[in-house]
Amino acid sequence: MKFAFFCVISMLALAGCKSEYEQMVDREMAKGIRQDSIFLGMTFGMTRDEFYKHCWDMNSKGLFLNSPLNNSVEYDISKYLRHPGKAHFYPTFFEDKIYEMPVMFMYDGFAWQPSYSSDTMMVDVLKMLTSWYGEFKEFSHPDKGNIYVNINGNRQIRLYKDKINDVIKSVFTDLSIDKEKVRLALQPSLDTLKH
Repeated sequence: MKFAFFCVISMLALAGCKSEYEQMVDREMAKGIRQDSIFLGMTFGMTRDEFYKHCWDMNSKGLFLNSPLNNSVEYDISKYLRHPGKAHFYPTFFEDKIYEMPVMFMYDGFAWQPSYSSDTMMVDVLKMLTSWYGEFKEFSHPDKGNIYVNINGNRQIRLYKDKINDVIKSVFTDLSIDKEKVRLALQPSLDTLKH
């Protein structure tokens, strides 16, 4: 009896060692739900060719454009914001499939005007994403400050303010993909750096 009690207490103590965020991830992943939808018809697992074809189709409809620096896709989100603004995105591929989608949100106006600040943009983007994906939970991050997280099955959405560039960033991540495998695959080999 004492041994069983000790085991139960030990398991509770170990579970208590996980952060609230880690518990949230574990709880959602345990549901076994796959949420591959990212936004605007893009999904986790979409191949590079499928992504380019989808963007081409959306571009021909006038919905997607090349970003000004030609390094991401641009989508006008003005109808969801109090001021005209854009979302810029380009996926991270692992084994030629989308596993993560970083997104940068910014107003078209000048950031040094208070009504165009990243604080104002955060309110707008959080409201927009909440209407699309449900509630976000706020966490404190040592480097990024306040970060908002929504996890539904394997799909995690993180939203935070980039204080240096005064923009809002979001990252959609497929939590079912092994992060260590991705890190090793995307990390340049030391041999390449030596030459």
